[in-house]
Amino acid sequence: MSLGDSLQKLNEFDINDLDFENVGSWPPVVKIIACVLVFVAVIGIGYPLYLSDMQSTLDQVVRKERQLREEFQTKAFQAANVESYKQQMVEMETSFGALLRQLPSDTEVPGLLEDITYLGVGSGLEFNFINLQPEVVNAFYIELPISISVKGGYHDIGSFVSGVANLPRIVTLHDFKLTPGSSGGVLTMQILAKTYRYNDKGAQ
Repeated sequence: MSLGDSLQKLNEFDINDLDFENVGSWPPVVKIIACVLVFVAVIGIGYPLYLSDMQSTLDQVVRKERQLREEFQTKAFQAANVESYKQQMVEMETSFGALLRQLPSDTEVPGLLEDITYLGVGSGLEFNFINLQPEVVNAFYIELPISISVKGGYHDIGSFVSGVANLPRIVTLHDFKLTPGSSGGVLTMQILAKTYRYNDKGAQ
């Protein structure tokens, strides 16, 4: 059958003449066209769905690659600077040890009280009292409060406070209270000094 005959039959063809229950009886040209339409429909519907799954998989792979690249860069940076980190660790341990040496041990606390008393007397002050208060335990350190009451001149008190702040041991001063005395120029000062001890049990 020539192409012209096939086209003539196609022009004369009426779709109402098709028997959908007996596809085998369809004219060859109609069968070809039907196959082409079915193929196009399958490609048109299935291909985007297939591509969608592939795109989702590709996005996951790209994200994973980006994550791995970032992890690699971080680890490469750490590896390149490991010697620097070791040096910093040594310096931190040295600094920490120096700070610990500034904290009094149990046996040094009486000596610290003597130093504070010596500073007060040397500054021309008279002590009303200097008493250790109950310890306050924290996670990494223990507070050792010392309640102090002295009396003397304004400049003498200033010299005493400055001397306590400059002690080689760490001592902080809190809760200042100045009260004028009965004699002119004499003041009474109550103050809470705190020193600290490393809590080696709490740090474990």
